[in-house]
Amino acid sequence: MRRSSVWLGRLHARAESVLEAERAQLPLWVPILLGAGIIAWFTLPAPPQWMAWIAFWLGAAAAFGAVGRGGRLPAALAVGAVLLAAGCLLIWAKALLVAQPPLARAAVVEMEARVLSATPLAARGLVRLEVAPLSRPDLPARVRINAAPDQMAEEIAAGDRIAVRAWLMPPAPAALPGAYDFARTAYFSGLGATGRAVGKVQRLDAATAGGDARATLAHHIAARLPGPEGTIAITLATGNQNWISEADADAMRRSGLAHLLSISGLHVSALIGGVILIMVSLLALSPTLALRWPVLMIAACVGGAAGIGYTVFTGAQVPTIRSCIAALLVIAGMALGREAIGLRLIATGALIVMIFWPEAVIGPSFQMSFVAVTAIVALYEYPPARRLYERRDEGRIKRWTRSLGALLATGLLVELVLTPIAFAHFHRSGLLGAAANMIAIPLTSFVVMPAEVLALVLDAVGLGAPVWWVVGVALKFLLWIAHTVASQPFATLSLPVSSGLAFALAMIGLLWVMLWHTALRWWGLPLAALGFFLTFLAPSADVLVTADGHHVAVRLGDGRMALLRDRSGDYVRTTLAEASAYDGEFASLAQAPDTRCTRDMCAMTLPGRADQPPVHLLISRSRLLVPYPELVAACAQADLVIADRRLPPGCVPRWAKLDRPALSAMGGALILLDSREIVPGHDPRGRHPWIVGTGSR
Repeated sequence: MRRSSVWLGRLHARAESVLEAERAQLPLWVPILLGAGIIAWFTLPAPPQWMAWIAFWLGAAAAFGAVGRGGRLPAALAVGAVLLAAGCLLIWAKALLVAQPPLARAAVVEMEARVLSATPLAARGLVRLEVAPLSRPDLPARVRINAAPDQMAEEIAAGDRIAVRAWLMPPAPAALPGAYDFARTAYFSGLGATGRAVGKVQRLDAATAGGDARATLAHHIAARLPGPEGTIAITLATGNQNWISEADADAMRRSGLAHLLSISGLHVSALIGGVILIMVSLLALSPTLALRWPVLMIAACVGGAAGIGYTVFTGAQVPTIRSCIAALLVIAGMALGREAIGLRLIATGALIVMIFWPEAVIGPSFQMSFVAVTAIVALYEYPPARRLYERRDEGRIKRWTRSLGALLATGLLVELVLTPIAFAHFHRSGLLGAAANMIAIPLTSFVVMPAEVLALVLDAVGLGAPVWWVVGVALKFLLWIAHTVASQPFATLSLPVSSGLAFALAMIGLLWVMLWHTALRWWGLPLAALGFFLTFLAPSADVLVTADGHHVAVRLGDGRMALLRDRSGDYVRTTLAEASAYDGEFASLAQAPDTRCTRDMCAMTLPGRADQPPVHLLISRSRLLVPYPELVAACAQADLVIADRRLPPGCVPRWAKLDRPALSAMGGALILLDSREIVPGHDPRGRHPWIVGTGSR
């Protein structure tokens, strides 16, 4: 007993000495732990589990406080436990405050509504109307409707009152495990239904105020710069990506340049920096102002105001808000005479975003923007890196070489830390993104954006044409880089859906390395390596079934994927391909080997692997009634039955029955035949408020 007490005492003393050495880094973990509590709320299925999480960590905090007798360790553990509980409570409270349940079921409705926004979807030839129904308490407060231009006799703008007949449905949930959950995003944005207009959209009253400034600017840029490069210019100016063609958008994604299309830190920083430079130059023209007034601080305040205006104008997306907050904190640091850029600045910005928009924590935008900036700052705070890349008195060639090396090292590091996030959300990561970004980021920051701003200013006096030519040439070059890199055979690496554990281990390990300063940081490398290992080890599903049971993809013996329905749209095909890490053309299931199909059902046999027996599948193709005795007999001969309808209790396969109710409850399924494992999209007990039928329970 005495020996164990001595050992525990030494361990406690060692932990105290480590925390004392890292005392300046402890506050950086505040947003990490708060974010972990937020993620727990999204991960745990229902209120009983949420309450258990909160109670457990509050109890742990009380225990740490009671047994602790001074020192940093008990205090740090108690504060960390409180933050884990507070994160879960924060997002739960936000979900209750939003309290806009989605539409219960699909319906055709007639309504009058006030137009909140009218966004052209130029690449699809549609107009997206976001409206607020009037005098319809049975409908959600905000509804999104797509309409063709020929359905509108007059141009519709924000503020107009319209009459429309529309087919509405609840926001679509994730179709497969790991796929994008639009229903969750829509719930927190207050959007309760989506659909399309049926018939004409009639304008009853015109808006009393001016039109949509973003739409006006977009049309102006499209007129000055037609073609694909104009769509990129519109995105950079307004944040609206709907003008970009699918081919260009896919090339930007595959080349690792898609972040340039999202209004983020790069754009805000370029705008604020440009405004500060212009203001300093103008104010310095006056000797009185230059000598008697704080010119730099005045220019910084003007730049901050421009950043706020740009953030609001482009829709106030999370990366833009984060960058704007960071810029304002930098300006405040300059005013106080403190070091402006550091990890504490990033942590403060993350904490502010979490408090007001906790739902952003689980999104790729928040994760990528904060992790990338954290990695860059951590790299240049690392003493060996700082000594290697800091400026010094040397020749021009050496200075350029050093700068190029720093840029390449930064790009590679950012690609590394963003890889787990890319695989978790998109199931693929760019392998050539670092090289592409070495050219694209300076091109966008120092040529495209300043030239576009200058062109818009000069358009006021009719002199913008030469500058628009420069913008067009630069953006054509940017698109050429994107398409060239994307066309390379190893431009991207695709992986199937991996577990949340792999993602958590990789991110905890990387954050551990980035946030500590002493040798303690290197303890995170094994965790990160294990997370990467599990990610690359994730098995590919043999059968993929969407949440409605309507679309099924099966991996054939030769490695090809076959689709149940040949007419499946591009979105369904892309979703299935990403989840299965398949990069080829889908075959027809009806023509696959060992498959027998009627108009109602498909029965197929998949050969077993190793010592596994073959697997017999039975899949419904239509919703027509099948004679009950025949259906029961077919189910009894199958190992797995999949249907987009409710199957009767008499249908009992040898292994599993996945009919419409079961698939809807689990959010689709990935099926691993070798291990007889069914991976659901979410826990069937899930009671999150965006799930149709659960309300706000």
